[in-house]
Amino acid sequence: MFTVTEVCWSRVVSCEFSLTREMSAVIRRIISTAKAPAAIGPYSQAVVVDRSVYVSGQLGMDPASGQLVGGGVQAQTRQALVNMGEILRMAGCTYENVVKTTVLLADINDFSNVNEVYKQFFRSNFPARAASQAAALPRGGLVEIEAVAVLGPLSDSS
Repeated sequence: MFTVTEVCWSRVVSCEFSLTREMSAVIRRIISTAKAPAAIGPYSQAVVVDRSVYVSGQLGMDPASGQLVGGGVQAQTRQALVNMGEILRMAGCTYENVVKTTVLLADINDFSNVNEVYKQFFRSNFPARAASQAAALPRGGLVEIEAVAVLGPLSDSS
């Protein structure tokens, strides 16, 4: 049992909750598709909780071979985003549902090259994003991209 006290304008509201009796369980759904590379560790390709989709970092790996694609950072970025799209589809959404991405680069000097490919997948109402250089990426990848998406239709406010 715990108590939550909230000050709301001029009044104090106090509520008691019992985690075992009064709170319903939140459903977690694991997403997996053979159209994207299998996880290379103890994690899921994506997890859906309520209306949120959490997509694990995607490398530029070919799903059939499990190997990084050749052709440099732009080719790996394209493949990472294609892989992400397959996972998003399996979860029931598209790139339009993505609200946040994180881009990890082996070399921050590739930032512009990654952006050239990224903007082909995210065309408007861009998701929030963080980008940084990592000391190293799994399998010697040049780029890794993770995402958070929201299921269902989104409407934009002005």
